[in-house]
This record gives sequence, C-alpha cells and structure tokens, in this order.
Amino acid sequence: MDPQSLKTLNAERRARRAAILLTDLASGASRVIREGETVSGDLGAEVAKAFRTGLSGTVEAGGVSYFLNVSVPRPRLVVIGAVHISQALAPMAKVAGFDMEIIDPRTAFATEVRFPDVPLHADWPETVLKDRPLDGYTALAAVTHDPKIDDFALKSALEAGCFYVGALGSRKTHASRVKRLQDAGMSDSEIARIHAPIGLDIGASSPAEIAVAVLAQVIQALRSRGLSKADAGRAA
Repeated sequence: MDPQSLKTLNAERRARRAAILLTDLASGASRVIREGETVSGDLGAEVAKAFRTGLSGTVEAGGVSYFLNVSVPRPRLVVIGAVHISQALAPMAKVAGFDMEIIDPRTAFATEVRFPDVPLHADWPETVLKDRPLDGYTALAAVTHDPKIDDFALKSALEAGCFYVGALGSRKTHASRVKRLQDAGMSDSEIARIHAPIGLDIGASSPAEIAVAVLAQVIQALRSRGLSKADAGRAA
C-alpha cells in the first residue's frame, strides 16, 4: 500500500468518515476515495454500492479489475430519552452492530439499574453533545415527548447531517414540533428529514414493537444512503 494512501485512510478513520482504498489489481496503483467524491461510470456505481454495504471486495469496471478496501465508521445510535422503548431497543441495536448510547437529564429514568449495559448520560443534550458531537454515521432517535429535551437534539442532528433522524409523537405533536424548529431557524427541507411518527409503519403498539420498527427504519436509512426514494424502496 502506498504510504500516503495509508496516511490518508487513517486520517479519515480517525475523523469517523468513510473512505475506500481503491487498488488497480493489474498495476498495483492505489488511491483513496472519500464518500461523496464523484467517481464516474461503472466504477462509480460499484464505489457507491460499497459505501452503502460496507463490504470490501473485487469489482470489474471498464475492463479493469479493482479491489475495494472499504473503511466505514461503526454506526452509532443516540437515543434521547431513557424510556421503555429505549430499554427494548438497546439489546436489539447491539445485536445489529450499532454503538448505542442514551441521553436523558431526568435522573429518575436515566439509571444504571434500568440500563445496565448501555452508555448512559444523565444530562442535557446541550451538554453531552458538546463533547460527543453527532456526525454522518450517527442515527438520532428522540423519544422523550418533551420539547425541552428533544428539540435541541433534533436540531443538532439535522445540522450534523446524521443519516437518520426520528422523533416519537403523533402527527399533531409533530406539527407543533415543526413550528418550533422553523422558529429556531431550520428550513422546511431540513425538517422534512425527520421521520415522524418514528419507525416503519408495522402497526407497532408495545414499546418492544416500536423499538423493532425504529431499528428497522434506522437500518433502512443506513443501507439506502445516496439512493433515490424509488431505489431506496427497492433496496429495503
């Protein structure tokens, strides 16, 4: 591997940004491709697919064989609210490969007894996210029903480009939320990225079922990044 390519790849890893080390198998020449960088033709399609799946492997494009060494950050799920849904979601997220953490300033809810195996921050999102910033490989789910807790986190997630942003609540509740976010300076296109009501529509009613619906929607968002809505639906 070219030393400069390795240096670049390691820098992207440290910054929690996705990158691919592209190697021409015939010549041995290599270069680093960052996620979002334009790559044309059939190779571009293969690169985009590799970023979505996170899988390394050999591809053919334009009569040339390449090896794609894919480096993507481990996905992170930040849940705002130490509620029953969060309790059910925690073990599922771990099995699915997500690093999950919970933020809730309400110390009666945010206890190690209720969440023994999950990083737990019994503080306000404003404080926690200052030291643990959100990024493009983070999903945020706001489930407290309390605007004083949820709204800052939702605004931060939209500004950070989180790959998924979801919020618990009815359509009426979300309409009020939209107004508050508009008043806080968020655009309609930014607010439209919020999945509300949260989770895939599977008729979920119990906290455990809602947790399943939320995790499924998070995974769908992760694996359909960069696709059109029509293509994302076919990929789901």
